[in-house]
Amino acid sequence: MTNDYDVVIVGGSLAGRYAALLATQFKAKVALVESQVDYGLIYRQAMGQIAHLAQSGDNLANFGLPSIHTDKDAKLLSAINWEEAMLYSQGVVANIQAQTSPSVLAAKGVDVIFGSGQFSNTPDLAFAINQRRLRGRTYLLANGSRPAIPEIEGLKATGYLTLANIWQAFKAAKPPQDWVIIGGVPQSIEIAQTLAKLGCRVILIINHPYLIPHIDPEISQLLLAQLETDGIRVLTEAIVSQVRKIDDKKWLQVGDKAIEVDEIVVATAQQPNIESLNLPVANVKVSQQRLLINEKLQTTNRRVYACGDVIGGYDFANIAQYEAKIAIKNALFLPKFKVNYSHIPWAIFSEPTLTRVGLTPKQAQRRFGNKEIIVLRQYYKSTAAAQLENQMTGVCELIVSRKGEILGATIFGKEARELINLIALAMSQKIRVQQLENFSPIYPSFSEILEKIAGEWNYQQLHHDLARQEWLESFFYFRRSWNL
Repeated sequence: MTNDYDVVIVGGSLAGRYAALLATQFKAKVALVESQVDYGLIYRQAMGQIAHLAQSGDNLANFGLPSIHTDKDAKLLSAINWEEAMLYSQGVVANIQAQTSPSVLAAKGVDVIFGSGQFSNTPDLAFAINQRRLRGRTYLLANGSRPAIPEIEGLKATGYLTLANIWQAFKAAKPPQDWVIIGGVPQSIEIAQTLAKLGCRVILIINHPYLIPHIDPEISQLLLAQLETDGIRVLTEAIVSQVRKIDDKKWLQVGDKAIEVDEIVVATAQQPNIESLNLPVANVKVSQQRLLINEKLQTTNRRVYACGDVIGGYDFANIAQYEAKIAIKNALFLPKFKVNYSHIPWAIFSEPTLTRVGLTPKQAQRRFGNKEIIVLRQYYKSTAAAQLENQMTGVCELIVSRKGEILGATIFGKEARELINLIALAMSQKIRVQQLENFSPIYPSFSEILEKIAGEWNYQQLHHDLARQEWLESFFYFRRSWNL
């Protein structure tokens, strides 16, 4: 049985469902194939909120906690009713899922097919599933990724958890108290803080010099200091060589250190879910387990597009949705839209939150030269809102050109995810930094820091202009003197 569609979406992610809904707005005939949607991000966010409330003692009854504050040790971890906590998380996921549920998709005209399939080229290209052949004018791969497990001696035999199944550990009568996280992705930082808030002892192992590459080292150090303040032991430039299980404990050899823990979480990288798709018959090429795509999100088969973490990189929902917009418009119409990540923000949901958009100082210097950029910084302690709420840990960094064009920003602090959205909007609309001086935010609010950073730019420009004026005056003075 063969069915024809404008686009066949190989889903299994929120981006896949978002793409299907978007395609229906263009009156397209859409098929969505999915086996299981990964809601791990929502679960982690919900559990992080539980940990925050449990640590602060707020709304404890909602999560089966006693009405009194508990000590920050194993008592807090054991005090939480994890059955109630999981019900809360499942409720959050259900509410979000309802917005793009199969019934909603079907009502919009999407043909939703459950199961796993693969490409077939007999007699022509189609996606085969459940004895059906879904023949599309175009195809979109949006089937996400899964944790990549490093080759470490003894790891598989000893056992481990990943970001996808970590919460299973809390169903035990006695949840693990000592954890090690073999990290490398932003979510490893998030989960480390969540566990620490629950009173667990946490060691985070990173194999590179900084927590997160490609951000300002000063800001990376601020985040590292915050993790250490939270009681997290961070080992950078550290490599796990082997893992063993002795009695009921797990042992890791990290350089010359032997570490004993209750549980191991592997969060080093993600790998795309592409092995079962039979991509060679669709002439879709892969290099080093990554899809080869162009800036229009086309694979090596121009009829097959891809979006989200199936194409590699970190798992950020907003970036996946942005890519889905580009891919669907190119798949349904002329392929003329190109991805431009320069004004798309991303965030690490640490506490405080770390966010970024555009270029870092080093990237801007390499592209434009040292003399053509200005790095502006304002610290949270300079704002009234930070003082009032005792949230003074934080910094706002803007990278701008000499003409005031905003090239990038990194914000670490309270409400950073909202502030970075404003900067990203300004960048997309080509609003220059000097125009932010006209921004009069509610006082007190954390948005005040944007007004202050615009003032810093104007201050630097004034001094730059004065210095230039003094140089010109000196130049013409000596020239007149020489002519005399």
